[in-house]
Amino acid sequence: MKPHKISLPENSTLPLLADEAIVLGALEAGVGFVSTYPGCPAAEIGDLFYKIKDDYGVYMEYSINEIVAVEAAAGAAFSGVRALVAMKHFGINVAMDALIPIAYTRPRAGLVIVVCDDPGCHSSAQSEQDSRVFIENLNILTLEPSDPQEAKEFTRLAFEISEKFEKPVIIRMTVRVAHQTAAVKIGKIPKPKIKGEFIKDLKRFDTAPSLVLNQKRELLAMKYELEKYLATTSLNPILTTYDVVNINKSIGVITSGVSHLYVLEVSKKLKISLPIFKIDTFYPLPMGKINLFLQDKTKILVFEEIIGLIEEKIRAEVQRRGIKIEIFGKNLMEPVDELNPDRVIEALSQFLGIDYSKPEKIEANLVVRTPRFCPGCPDWSIFGALKNAVKTDEAVFVGDIGCYMMGYYKPFELQDTLLCMGASLSIGHGISKMTEQKVIAMIGDSTLLHGGLHGVINIVNNGSSPLIIIFNNGTTAMTGQQPHPATPLGFRTQDGKVQIKIEDLLKVIGIKNIVVLDPVSQNKLLEKKIKQLLLKKQTSAIICRHPCIYIDHLEKMEIQY
Repeated sequence: MKPHKISLPENSTLPLLADEAIVLGALEAGVGFVSTYPGCPAAEIGDLFYKIKDDYGVYMEYSINEIVAVEAAAGAAFSGVRALVAMKHFGINVAMDALIPIAYTRPRAGLVIVVCDDPGCHSSAQSEQDSRVFIENLNILTLEPSDPQEAKEFTRLAFEISEKFEKPVIIRMTVRVAHQTAAVKIGKIPKPKIKGEFIKDLKRFDTAPSLVLNQKRELLAMKYELEKYLATTSLNPILTTYDVVNINKSIGVITSGVSHLYVLEVSKKLKISLPIFKIDTFYPLPMGKINLFLQDKTKILVFEEIIGLIEEKIRAEVQRRGIKIEIFGKNLMEPVDELNPDRVIEALSQFLGIDYSKPEKIEANLVVRTPRFCPGCPDWSIFGALKNAVKTDEAVFVGDIGCYMMGYYKPFELQDTLLCMGASLSIGHGISKMTEQKVIAMIGDSTLLHGGLHGVINIVNNGSSPLIIIFNNGTTAMTGQQPHPATPLGFRTQDGKVQIKIEDLLKVIGIKNIVVLDPVSQNKLLEKKIKQLLLKKQTSAIICRHPCIYIDHLEKMEIQY
């Protein structure tokens, strides 16, 4: 991940992912501070900033986790520097402790939070989360672009609105928006402000008990002013789906995010024309425009990923106003998996009473391949040693989030649980305390630093005895080889002054049985140590240290451990 010059000449166009267009929009807005913890489908935002930060004078960091990233960005915005923080959907879970009170504060500069959901779990095996459920707790403007050009424009607008209303703004995308490519027009990129000043103001930044209720009242009252402002913008347009004369105005479609593009595509294919209302702001929903759209309709169909949140809010509004109108949505589309043109055309055909025959499915006799480690990955050696050293029924193998998730599949099948970042240690602790079974907790170096250290402290403090296997490959490998605090300094650019040694952290916490070895060159020793340490009645840790294959070979870097 060597930095290199990326030219963004004004008034030219570049093919960009929507994630990359977010970067461009932030640069055009004069962003000075960027933080993130890498996670798909938002990883490209941080990766592009990391590559160009020196070229454009932006401060950028891979923070230790999402809550730290949010808090750091808030600190920059409190000090008058425009700040952006990006994360995947699971990241907003980690960050919510900070996000809710930050929504009560009044940053002095624009603060933009980008959240990317992953319908279909393409890069997030644990669950199919809809972050809008959490966003409703925040009561702050949430924009939903549908393509890369909108992603850029909405980001630039988000900074303006954030400063106008002195509140954070969220940009929410899903995977098919984030990873969609289109030509994006480049605007003027100013020199960013990267030095600010924190001016003390307790009522502005402090959420003490004596202040918080009035702060919430002010936050809720802001909705009315925000709605009035949004009505003066081009957001939330009403349009038609296909350019033909015969438009049935008594029925309509409401879209958000990538579903808007699917509806346009399908309408053209079916050669139909419908009034369509494109929702760009999940919060606040443009109820004034929605009511205007509904006034001459007999039925509508709402397209959104994942949960039918907009649909239910429209149902409530229709019921409140006593309007007779049929509302369709998730009754025609199961709220599971991402939307796509096939699902949209099927739902739209049912809604309109059009005969539509699904294309015949062609059964291909293909070899089924399960996910697996990259050729040459050191994790092959670690799981091979585990398989040789411990029979499957001799221990509980507790998994975590990282490349080593592949250990669930054949030929190893050595992962009995999987939840979230750092959970292997706490789950392993609970199993170890409540059973007589041997426990092997597996965790990566980046995951350990992100959310695992508190689990290690809990294990030592409460005296359980799992064997902890740390997959120390020097990077955040599964998400794209981004650096973290234990990454060797040779892999980074100028950021990071020290390389944290994981064994030093474990010693300070209180683990006495620590082994550091190379699982590839010392594989037989690894087998021996697994057998020995599994018998101990106290916590033990084996740090399996070997660089990710993509650092060692593709990057051609010398990694000194």
